[in-house]
Amino acid sequence: MIADREFWHDRRVLVTGHTGFKGAWLCLWLGSLGARVSGFSLPPATTPNLFMLADVGRRVDSQFGDVREASSVDAVMAQSRPEVVFHLAAQALVRRSYVDPVGTYATNVMGTAHVLDAARRASGLRAVVVITSDKCYENREWWWPYREDDAMGGHDPYSSSKGCAELVTAAWRRSFFPVDGAAPVGVGSARAGNVIGGGDWADDRLVPDCMRAFAAGEPVVLRHPAAVRPWQHVLEPLAGYLSLAERLANDPRGFGEGWNFGPTVDEARPVAWVVDRLSRFWGGEARWQSDPGSHPHEATLLQVDAAKARARLGWTPRLSLEEGLRWTVDWYKRVAAGEDAAALSLDQIGRFERLAERQ
Repeated sequence: MIADREFWHDRRVLVTGHTGFKGAWLCLWLGSLGARVSGFSLPPATTPNLFMLADVGRRVDSQFGDVREASSVDAVMAQSRPEVVFHLAAQALVRRSYVDPVGTYATNVMGTAHVLDAARRASGLRAVVVITSDKCYENREWWWPYREDDAMGGHDPYSSSKGCAELVTAAWRRSFFPVDGAAPVGVGSARAGNVIGGGDWADDRLVPDCMRAFAAGEPVVLRHPAAVRPWQHVLEPLAGYLSLAERLANDPRGFGEGWNFGPTVDEARPVAWVVDRLSRFWGGEARWQSDPGSHPHEATLLQVDAAKARARLGWTPRLSLEEGLRWTVDWYKRVAAGEDAAALSLDQIGRFERLAERQ
């Protein structure tokens, strides 16, 4: 089993960033496991969005607020009394970080500090999982994947802010969450690759850009068609987060550290390869073209090594990249045809769980 239903049943869980793409999927999955979920986030950033389409606000105790406001974070932590916290609230776009670097640091660094500081005063808390990014590493554009003990860094404000969030998490863990007391709390961080899946409509992300262009009958314009990324379906890292939270709650000393969740090296593919597959699955006249203009710096080559998660958490990718892309296109096409987004998402979660049981 990917997730221990007995562990999650009736468990009080706080998800920051629950209105975002990954946060909404996580809330749906936690709800299917029987958890009592509270959410704290800014309102959805796009229209449409998975949070509204899947009616996530009705399925959780949803509150709108800003992690940059420490008093608001304190209040929701006290009210929800979580046993597990998943911190996903973030400014999650590289290109936006060039437009608003200070706001990016305020959200991704100080927001993380506010959540961890409120968590250290929470009664009954057992585990905190801080979700950062594979871009937290000092990217040297080398071919071998980054391991958890490689240096934090980042060329652009977004990547740098995620490296800073990792350092903040490590400092709070060592300073304020001792694991030898009467009520130890496990604090871990999760670094996932480029996530794909139905329900993402963010600007400047590959799959949403493709879906918008294909639906409009226009070619998708690619800034960096040769850039290689560790693509994975959204359910892959979420399965890792759930597994990590369970281990942190039961053994905070053994699992309180940083963790990579990414595909195998042979599944890291160039942007153009991904778009070719998306075009094929979409059908019709779907196509792409390169934009030769000048763009802010983005990494050309990035991979992460998830060997530690495979060995110690028992986590392993369940979907090939091609399968994940097929699931993604199928989700968008079926929702566009009028199917219920929540039912479709929960069906894919169930299929993913059954796939894991068979493997």
